[in-house]
Amino acid sequence: MISVNFRDSRPIYVQIKENVIRQIMSGSLRQDDKLPSVRELAVELAINPNTIQRAYRELESEGYIYVVAGKGTFISPKGEMKADTKKLMETFRETAAKLVFNGVSCDELEKEVEAIGKEVRRDD
Repeated sequence: MISVNFRDSRPIYVQIKENVIRQIMSGSLRQDDKLPSVRELAVELAINPNTIQRAYRELESEGYIYVVAGKGTFISPKGEMKADTKKLMETFRETAAKLVFNGVSCDELEKEVEAIGKEVRRDD
């Protein structure tokens, strides 16, 4: 279920995009699962279809989803997702540095990263 928070300072299309990515990472959405159409989701969330289209367009450009004309929008296979690894690594380093500064040990960070790796790779 895709949801948005109208009080959130992030743009709605970003919330939708992050929501879909989070569901992919958690396993709620799997390869070849069909997403709601732009029109269906716009009605469900009571937002402009252009907002949904922008989120879907970005998800497609990053390889998280693919479109089959006349059939719908689907979740891509893991190997086709082209997340900006360099940008993600920079964000990770910044976040890890803040956590260490706030007293989280490197051992705790390592355990957390290992746990995340096990969660994400549980299908492999």
